[in-house]
Amino acid sequence: MTSSDQSTSTTSTTIGTAPYETPSVGTAELAPDLAELSTGESRELSRSLFLRLRSLEEGTPEFSYVRNTLVELNLALVWFAARRFRSRSEPMEDIVQVGTVGLIKAINRFDPEREVEFPTFALPTITGEIKRFFRDTSWAVRVPRRLQELRLSLARAVDELEQGLDRQPTTAELSERLGISEAEVVEGQSAANAYTAGSLDAAADSESAEGPLSRRLGYEDRRFEGVDNLESLKPLVAELPERDRTILSLRFVGDLTQSEIGAELGISQMHVSRLLNHALATLRTGLMADS
Repeated sequence: MTSSDQSTSTTSTTIGTAPYETPSVGTAELAPDLAELSTGESRELSRSLFLRLRSLEEGTPEFSYVRNTLVELNLALVWFAARRFRSRSEPMEDIVQVGTVGLIKAINRFDPEREVEFPTFALPTITGEIKRFFRDTSWAVRVPRRLQELRLSLARAVDELEQGLDRQPTTAELSERLGISEAEVVEGQSAANAYTAGSLDAAADSESAEGPLSRRLGYEDRRFEGVDNLESLKPLVAELPERDRTILSLRFVGDLTQSEIGAELGISQMHVSRLLNHALATLRTGLMADS
């Protein structure tokens, strides 16, 4: 073998969905076909590679090669953790990508001299990375990390206090349990409303509701027109003679008939009719002029 055959060059390959750099080394140093290894052989090779990884300098091609081989050997751990979240809306490829980041972090921190198997050490790190991904990306409205973590703390505190108190805990009890102010508790509860968003096309819970929310929004409320007319009428009514205002009040507020109004004011029903018609015509003319 020539010296050029033993020199290290870098070629690109892929682990799952995550690209990384793999150095081409002499054939004597290449790992066997990882797909053909048994579980026992994979664990034994992993132990050897972890010991070798500790003797290499981080950032060198040799370090990257050994670490990437460890990633390939243990990628099944990522798929095992990712399948727990397959019901989520995010694509499985994205979940595996994030889980692979957690696997790399676990490889970097693992000490082979500790009396613990790597899968036992790595799974919490992989799962935690995936959960952090959902925590940061699954909110319907983006809120600060502080409020995201406060929501989780409140949820745990509510569950614990409900079991002990056999009722929903109060704001003061949550405040005392978490060692925060009541204002912070309220802020965290308000932030929790941003975690999910309802669809405008979702069916209404109430059977009496008319279709989804989207069909009940944006309709023309005729009462708005009545408010506009009322505001426009106020100055016009104020300009009427006092007797005309009294007749309008008795007719449309007191709901009296013209005969009853005449008896109230000591005038005939015919006179009330003329005064009422004149007042209404004046108001109508004033409204038309304003429009």
